[in-house]
Amino acid sequence: MPPINVPPTRSNLLRMKQELRFVREGYVILDRKREVLTTELIQLAHEAEGLQELIWKLLAEAYRALEQARLTMGQEHLEWAALAVNKTVDVQLKVRGVMGVPIPMVEAHGGPVEMPYSLGDTTAAMDEASAAFRAVLSRIPELSELETAVWRLAGELRKTRRRVNALQHIFIPQYEETVAFITSSLEEREREEIFRLKMLKNKTAKPEVGPAHEYDQPYRDILSGQMAVEGEPELDDPA
Repeated sequence: MPPINVPPTRSNLLRMKQELRFVREGYVILDRKREVLTTELIQLAHEAEGLQELIWKLLAEAYRALEQARLTMGQEHLEWAALAVNKTVDVQLKVRGVMGVPIPMVEAHGGPVEMPYSLGDTTAAMDEASAAFRAVLSRIPELSELETAVWRLAGELRKTRRRVNALQHIFIPQYEETVAFITSSLEEREREEIFRLKMLKNKTAKPEVGPAHEYDQPYRDILSGQMAVEGEPELDDPA
């Protein structure tokens, strides 16, 4: 991962370290959010699947009873009996939050009357179909709540996973590479400065003066050597 294009200065190093710390904290928070969303999604999906199978079973029974009522009563009488139903379920929506995701809560109140039609021109199959559809109607708000929650949690989980993967595989390695690059550049610059100072110190240092040479030969030997060179006889020792 190439580093971020910033000058290798100490201020940028401090800033990159601080941003790297924030990115890591964000990764930890999003990773926890992903775990919570996954757990909640699995639970709600399991509940929605079970409720959906139950509703499909109730619908199959209701349509079978409705078909039996149509065969025994006739299509016209069945339609007239259906017109007697003039009341339905009242629905109230509330919202709850799961890790910042708004989840609807559907509350159903009331429902159609159990026997809105006359018993004189209807059959037992009609009563069975009416009870089956009433049972389905009571389950529909709960199923809609679960399915909406599953879809919203799935969408948020997909976004969270993309963000977690981006932080883990792109941003965190990029910031780590940038911090390592700036640190290496500053260390190299510091070594160069130390080497330059040592060279400058060696150039400006004064050379040391060696000890003076002492001549132990007496003056008499020097004089005698000069006489020997000029051809004059040596002087006798007065002693």
